[in-house]
Amino acid sequence: MSENLSTPATHAGPESGVVSFSWGGRSRRRLIFEVLLVLGLSLGQSAVYSVVSLIQKMTAAPLSAGTSTLNTTQSSREYFDLTYQLLGIFFALVPVFLVFYLLAEPGKSVFRRIGLDFRHPVRDGLGALGLLIVIGVPSLGLYAAGRALGVTTEIIPSALNQYWWTIPVLILSAIHNGLLEEVIMVGYLLGRLEKIGFSPVAAAVISSLIRGSYHLYQGFGPFVGNFLMGLLFCWLYKKYGRVMPLVIAHSLVDIAAFTMGPALGFG
Repeated sequence: MSENLSTPATHAGPESGVVSFSWGGRSRRRLIFEVLLVLGLSLGQSAVYSVVSLIQKMTAAPLSAGTSTLNTTQSSREYFDLTYQLLGIFFALVPVFLVFYLLAEPGKSVFRRIGLDFRHPVRDGLGALGLLIVIGVPSLGLYAAGRALGVTTEIIPSALNQYWWTIPVLILSAIHNGLLEEVIMVGYLLGRLEKIGFSPVAAAVISSLIRGSYHLYQGFGPFVGNFLMGLLFCWLYKKYGRVMPLVIAHSLVDIAAFTMGPALGFG
């Protein structure tokens, strides 16, 4: 399973006598600050920019007239563009390495702790394929409905120029999305929120709301779809304690969207 979800210990302050919370040497206040830092360096920051982007699009024209491009060209020169793409993927994964560091305990594998390992390849693979169907098909329906209702922008999964490296980079980008979102929003955030004092249900709702929020730049359809996806993923993680099938499923969904966007109705 993920983290020890026992109630944080309490102790009285040496001077004031006020009861404070502690866990493993960390004060509750410090734990809150840690979560805010991790989110501020990663998906929380994305959520803020996404809300601003949504407001900009809604005040400029009808939302249905807007576009959201997911993978963009960074340079007109092929190998500089490749360099920028790879650097962007690498540095975007730094918060994931930070989470591994924060969750690490002496003598324990952080990867086993959150279920990001290869102990159950068949079960994880079959679970991921099932999730691909469960989240993939409804996502297409929500996108189509959002476009029809005028509350979702046109999503362009890739605007990269066609080079020999385009498909591999899109696949790496999709895997990066799966790792970043599932490790931070599920493997890390759920346990930390519960340690702070939120109930498991409240932690799942908060995580899912943040997940939906950093997709708001695409419109309200993707917000709803990703919020529901977040709730499902949180429930599965709490039940089975493994983030690997979530990472695989998320990556597969994005690989399909990035490489076959027009065939799936995007762009």
